[in-house]
Amino acid sequence: MKRIVVLTGAGISAESGLKTFRDSDGLWEGYDVRHVATPEAWQRDPQLVQDFYNMRRKDVLAARPNAAHYALAELEKQYDVTIITQNIDDLHERAGSSNVMHLHGIITRSQSSIDPALTYPIDDWEIKMGDTCELGSQLRAHVVWFGEDVPMIIPAAKICQQADIFMLIGTSLAVYPAAGLINYVHYNVPKYIVDPNIPDIGRIKNIIRIEEQASIGVPELVNELMQA
Repeated sequence: MKRIVVLTGAGISAESGLKTFRDSDGLWEGYDVRHVATPEAWQRDPQLVQDFYNMRRKDVLAARPNAAHYALAELEKQYDVTIITQNIDDLHERAGSSNVMHLHGIITRSQSSIDPALTYPIDDWEIKMGDTCELGSQLRAHVVWFGEDVPMIIPAAKICQQADIFMLIGTSLAVYPAAGLINYVHYNVPKYIVDPNIPDIGRIKNIIRIEEQASIGVPELVNELMQA
């Protein structure tokens, strides 16, 4: 069974109504990311950071997977599929994908503020100040902040090296180290890029460009691969 590795970014979730962070203005839903998405922000004003991610979690739980998410789940009927996502939502899982790696964490889980390896499901949409882990430290959203290590990047790179087919969906390749994963894919592997604005991929070989929104381009590509 051929292995398809899919790297997804904010563009696929945007079509489900989830607003995205854009490097161009450094704002996320009106918040300066330095004030809500860094370890320094947590030290300075943990309540603000907690409130911000509680709101984001509420948005995620209200969102629904779109046609692109469902199409990727269909691929599992004929391929060994691994989805590596930069997104912190759970829309891939809710669409039915069974093998999803979250590079930047997943907002529907909490984590210890002193040991990021300690993570927990969230019963409701909210983490409250005073909710603690088994070590007694305050719980926070299970997301990787700017300035923190990305522990899943090495396993993700190894998976990309094993791809028979690679798909890049809804990402501008602007956030590192995730943007560098395409460089681990073997040069002769076909690499499909689905995005209305195809990012610059330098000298990468065997690129097939699909300049469409994910909800249009991904189902078309999946249909083509299922009939191959």
